[in-house]
Amino acid sequence: MLYLVSVWTSPGPTCGSFSRLWVSLIGSEGETPPTCVTSGDQRLIPGSVCSVSVPVVSPLGPVVLLRLRLDPQPGLPDLDWHCERVELRLQKGEELQPRDSPEGEEPQVFPCHRCIRSSDGDVDIRSEQMCLLSEETEEKLKLHRLRELQRQQERFRWRVFVEGAPQCLDISSSSDLGLELSHSRNSSGVSLQYLRGFSNRAESWSSFSELETVFTLSAHGNHTAKFVQTHWREDWFFGLQAQTGPNPLALKRVRTLPQNLSVTCDMLRPFLPAGSSLQQELQSGRLYLLDYSVLEGVPANQINGKPSYLSAPMCLLHLSPQGALLPIAIQLQQTPGPLNPVFLPSDSCCDWLMAKLWLRMVDFQVHQLDSHYLRTHMMSELCAVATLRQLPAVHPLYQLLMSHVQTSPQINFQARSALLNSGGIFDKAVACGLDALPLVLSRSSSRLSYSSLCVPRDVEERGLSDLPRCLYGQDAPRVWSALLRFVISWLDLCYRGDEDVVQDSELQSWIREIYEHGFPPESGFPRRFESKAELSEFVTMVIFSGSALHAAVNFSQLDFALWIPNTPSCLLRPPPQVKGQLTEEDVLTFLPDVNTSMRLLGSLALLSSPGADYVPLCRYREPLFRSGAPCRLLEAVQAELASISDDIVRRNTELMAPPTDVTEPAAFPYGYLDPLHIENSVAI
Repeated sequence: MLYLVSVWTSPGPTCGSFSRLWVSLIGSEGETPPTCVTSGDQRLIPGSVCSVSVPVVSPLGPVVLLRLRLDPQPGLPDLDWHCERVELRLQKGEELQPRDSPEGEEPQVFPCHRCIRSSDGDVDIRSEQMCLLSEETEEKLKLHRLRELQRQQERFRWRVFVEGAPQCLDISSSSDLGLELSHSRNSSGVSLQYLRGFSNRAESWSSFSELETVFTLSAHGNHTAKFVQTHWREDWFFGLQAQTGPNPLALKRVRTLPQNLSVTCDMLRPFLPAGSSLQQELQSGRLYLLDYSVLEGVPANQINGKPSYLSAPMCLLHLSPQGALLPIAIQLQQTPGPLNPVFLPSDSCCDWLMAKLWLRMVDFQVHQLDSHYLRTHMMSELCAVATLRQLPAVHPLYQLLMSHVQTSPQINFQARSALLNSGGIFDKAVACGLDALPLVLSRSSSRLSYSSLCVPRDVEERGLSDLPRCLYGQDAPRVWSALLRFVISWLDLCYRGDEDVVQDSELQSWIREIYEHGFPPESGFPRRFESKAELSEFVTMVIFSGSALHAAVNFSQLDFALWIPNTPSCLLRPPPQVKGQLTEEDVLTFLPDVNTSMRLLGSLALLSSPGADYVPLCRYREPLFRSGAPCRLLEAVQAELASISDDIVRRNTELMAPPTDVTEPAAFPYGYLDPLHIENSVAI
């Protein structure tokens, strides 16, 4: 008996190797001795295929594994090799070519899609693409499955980045990830040329005119940024940003007021509908709160040798009969007192504007560390590491999830090395500097609930579904529902019922690892799965957090920050303790210095740039999705996402029309959750 083995090297420019490649066939009854694949003029060149005939002279049985070994050649560099796949077929004629297949006979395909090193020794790969442990009947495959996890757990280890926050992957360099987890991003780019040349100006902005000059060039062509610059002072726009800006996760409806918010019925009566009362508005669900208590007592950063300042404010907002969400009271500190006044819309324009400015600055801190980094980046890396350590590559959940989480370890390592480290943007431009960062991440982790990551529950619990202009609250549940239906259908392919979920030991080890290395027990994260419904919700949460939620909180950043007074990263004077002492000119002295502002915009421009090579939501490149049931499921979810995209585009086109009331536009176009613009994973 003679087998033809065809080995494909992946097409990337760094996928080839000078080394010799050996292959052995492992059957249920025996195995063949190693055969050299790279004999004669065959080489492991990127995108190439090498073929070799392997004779079988003793009982072999069905081939269940292929064993590959890479040996460096003397005098040549020992380069890693990236294998795409290996195909196996019985050779029936001397002239059979690698890509030929006798009519009616399909080759046995062994997908690899991984980097192989000479130091790995023998590497066994299998042909099945999706299989639960309970379905394994061949002992050699069960053993292969176990050894794969043992190797993965030795290679990928946990590390504490911030005590009390989700753990990350323990690596010292991006090269430790290997080719299969490495990601290079070709950005379509946001022009940074107008942000250069300001690095030496460690001084305040000279005037609003100067700010407008810089804005005119840097925001050229950005319609959202121009809308922000036009309306940033107005109360209806302040409320609109809380619903459809970069951080739609802070707003929540309240039925009772916090005891430490020093407002009275008489104080707020002028800002409520005639004939109504504070209690009536609370009971009817028309009052909302922004509460940034997570920042109470957090130390502020020193920037350009100057102190910046933080506070932990609260803002009460009212949903007007016209559907506008309007701020009606702002308290800049958590503890009531004579030096902590409640600012009202009836105060002087400068006092009220400064109170809203403080809210915007503080929201930026919480947005960056909680809504953005913790809930999308850290969550994705947490699930990526657990997947690598506890699920073999043939597990159905591994096959589904890796496309959504595999870029996060590299992205997060780069963030920890560049943005969240000494000399990075948080060190040089953000009020929550390096001393505050671990405290805020730890506090945010302790306060995060699992239900807040599950969109339908979160939107309902925070009252967003009752806000007519909360486009995040409209779009997010639709994307979630499409993903949930896809996940349920996917799990139906492998789990017949709840008992199959309960008995899947690999799956239970996966969720236990996430539980133990993630959030505290009181967060409500599951420790084990008891049903398909629980599993479906959790998997949907993982996919949504790393794709749609990241799109909403990341790619919106620059649009709202280009007009610097709308989203300052720090303020250089303490929060006002008395009313009536501020002037228009004082606003400039609070704002971050010129070079600080430009550093921030430069970073946000890079983070907000969509990749020229990005992969849209639910687009999979793996061979598994190209045929059969996985392909049909993929076509269904892509059709549903396309329908959502069409609806969003249609709505946004209507919102672009001139408003009937120019003093209070209904809304502005919100496209951050358009599925066509959602990346499949956290890739920037």
